[in-house]
Amino acid sequence: MLLDSLKSAVLLMLSFDRELVEIVLVSLNVSLWSTLFASVIGLPAGFFIAFYRFRAKRLVMTCLNTLLALPTVVIGLVVYSLITKRGVLGPLDLLYTQKAIIIGQIILIVPVITSLTIAAISKIDKRYRSTALTLGANTRQMSWVIFREARFGITAAIIAAFGRVIAEVGISMMLGGNAKGFTRTMTTAMALEYDKGEFVLAVALGIVLMAFAFTINLVFHFLQGRLNSDAV
Repeated sequence: MLLDSLKSAVLLMLSFDRELVEIVLVSLNVSLWSTLFASVIGLPAGFFIAFYRFRAKRLVMTCLNTLLALPTVVIGLVVYSLITKRGVLGPLDLLYTQKAIIIGQIILIVPVITSLTIAAISKIDKRYRSTALTLGANTRQMSWVIFREARFGITAAIIAAFGRVIAEVGISMMLGGNAKGFTRTMTTAMALEYDKGEFVLAVALGIVLMAFAFTINLVFHFLQGRLNSDAV
């Protein structure tokens, strides 16, 4: 059965099935936007926490580590309670839209990007910072020097966050509603096809999902190798 489903899935992909293409495009749209917005929030937050000392720093780090294990169902429930018609954001009519999925996914991966950014910056020798300041660099220039040194770790953080959301199912199902052509993502479609006992589309989507993950990581490792060789 698996081999037959795999064969049919490959034929489905080669034919560029309309339903398959729509699902993939929806997944890419919500995943890319949520990763972009989360990066805008998480990267500066990671820099700030890594650079500066403040009283609640340990508490913030503990909260971030706790949020890394936050179940997607909990995020879905919290966001649902805010955007439902009776919620605070009810008038915006966000429920069962791609915007709702993006909001939930941003909440999911901001802690991921922030924590991994902190880890990447913490590995950089503190002498880079002191040397830059000694040479007359301002805070922005010093931050850019540190960013360049930590760029591989930061890029890995963004890739990890993207992989987290594109493979996420709970938030997409609860906030998007799995509406065909609008909010149906690869993971929610796979879950639906499994419940229906139709494995061809589910297998095809699984192959596409793994292909995206493999391609992104392949490009990242290729660029990392090229930049390392140029630096040497």
